[in-house]
Amino acid sequence: MHDVLVVGAGPTGMAIAAALSATGLRVAGLAAAPPTKPWQNTYGVWLDELPTPELRDTLGHRWSDVVVCVGERTIALDRAYGLFDNPRLQQYLLDQCERHGVTWSAGIAARVEHQATHSLVTTRDGRVVAARLVVDASGHSPALLRRPATSHVARQAAYGIVGVFSAPPIQPNRMVLMDYRADHLTAEERREPPTFLYAMDLGDGQFFVEETSLAHVPGLPLTTLEQRLQRRLTARGVTVQQVVHIERCLFPMNNPLPYLDQPMIGFGGAASMVHPPSGYMVGKALRRAPEVAQAIARALGAADATPRSAARAGWRALWSPARLRRRQLYLFGLASLMRCDSATIQEFFALFFSLPRHEWMGYLSDTLSTVELARTMLRLFIRAPGNVRRTLMAAAGAEHALLRRAALGQA
Repeated sequence: MHDVLVVGAGPTGMAIAAALSATGLRVAGLAAAPPTKPWQNTYGVWLDELPTPELRDTLGHRWSDVVVCVGERTIALDRAYGLFDNPRLQQYLLDQCERHGVTWSAGIAARVEHQATHSLVTTRDGRVVAARLVVDASGHSPALLRRPATSHVARQAAYGIVGVFSAPPIQPNRMVLMDYRADHLTAEERREPPTFLYAMDLGDGQFFVEETSLAHVPGLPLTTLEQRLQRRLTARGVTVQQVVHIERCLFPMNNPLPYLDQPMIGFGGAASMVHPPSGYMVGKALRRAPEVAQAIARALGAADATPRSAARAGWRALWSPARLRRRQLYLFGLASLMRCDSATIQEFFALFFSLPRHEWMGYLSDTLSTVELARTMLRLFIRAPGNVRRTLMAAAGAEHALLRRAALGQA
């Protein structure tokens, strides 16, 4: 019998499988596709968020010139940013798994049955896999994990092009984290849900440009984002000469947490680990995986270990009371931003990136303490101009339940 069965072989599934196996546990992986199947989406990360120096070798690109564009301002962030080279990251995690004996098998998890000392996962083709604990890392719509149903999920949506252009769409050697400028849109369109350009110079004449909606209920149509990207490029006198890759993204930003009392654990999208202010998750998964793995290993090492006791330890490491409080504050911040039109959100981010560097960095990286996070949000409110403050006050009135749960440390 395996100690742990990990369901899913994406970046987060491999990260937790590698971390669990490094503790000495016997780990197996179950995935619909082979773990060597290429990952399609691009994954960015702040370099200071990488948990180990060797992970820097998995980056395909790095930028020191990183900016945010709002209104008439271009704000230099003075923080290095990287883009993972997917094959390198995938091979790095596969090597870690292989070194510690992780075995992978193909199959789609259909159901799980929890026994007193182990759990049984049945695949669609009828095979049964036994493990002392199951970790569901199968994505935002998990195969086995239970979570509350909701119809008010905000989704980040993006349409991007990797290609060659008639002229540089952004300044060479630069990475643009957000360009919310909307002069190419009509006054009526600027009152609609705002979108921004996320772009980077990939070298050798190639650029990646992506029109992104931070979050909206429901997610903005990808056709709308494609049209806005084309209009943004046209306004700059830029045309696409060669398309190397098209990226289409749509994922939840505020999925409810899974039930934290079930005798299995989730990781990655299945555990609602998307960071609500930004949509980033892979860097967080790489940082959190060792901590969660150690907690599970300790729990499984107990003489009276059960799936429930091991899952309880894993959930506590992943979603401690302090993290639950911060999550509710972040969700309130996200709800506030979704109330902003183009002009208001640009004023907000101009103010946000004028905060002390450690505050906006900590906010985006989820490294502030609960007290520090609350102080940062209060500082933003006090310094905000009238229209931004009114938006925040309206959000506070409408989203009082989030603030109450933050105070109580509830999921």
